[in-house]
Amino acid sequence: MNDTQITPAQHRQPNNLAPLLVPLVVGGLVAVGLGVYGRVHAPTGYAIGLAGFSGALAMKAWLTTGAFLLALVQLFSALVMWGRIKLDVPWIGTLHRWSGRVAFILTIPVALHCLYALGTQFDVPRVMIHSLLGCFFYGVFTAKMLSLPKRGLPGWTLPVLGGLTFVALTGLWLTSSFWFFTTIGIKL
Repeated sequence: MNDTQITPAQHRQPNNLAPLLVPLVVGGLVAVGLGVYGRVHAPTGYAIGLAGFSGALAMKAWLTTGAFLLALVQLFSALVMWGRIKLDVPWIGTLHRWSGRVAFILTIPVALHCLYALGTQFDVPRVMIHSLLGCFFYGVFTAKMLSLPKRGLPGWTLPVLGGLTFVALTGLWLTSSFWFFTTIGIKL
């Protein structure tokens, strides 16, 4: 086993949830703050950051697809790092960190467009679920990032927060990109 693989036994800590309190509270505040802003902000309807795409929906669909594919890399690399998939890959930690960074960066123009141009919407079930998942994604991502440097957290903390981040991004992809590609078609 290389130095990037971590067994669950190495991460077992006492069930002290106090260090997890700040990341969870801040993550919750981020999620609620985004939802409130998206709801009270008057949507402009103006698309931002199209950068060579045929339209805002196409941009969002492709960037979210890129983030989702990188989230699959995140899942695979996490399983290797935690010893669930037996591979001796010394650079797996670097792959995990950089695929996560790029995936997150890809979500930023999408979120900015959603919040600025569209706001949080509850009139159509798919859009409501998408809006709520977007807020949840950034909240749980924040909690995960704030938990990384903390010591003394229960061993399940990072796998659960990482898993919730992955599930939220998967739900975002299904309610946006997958919907776009199957309803409108594949367009650049």
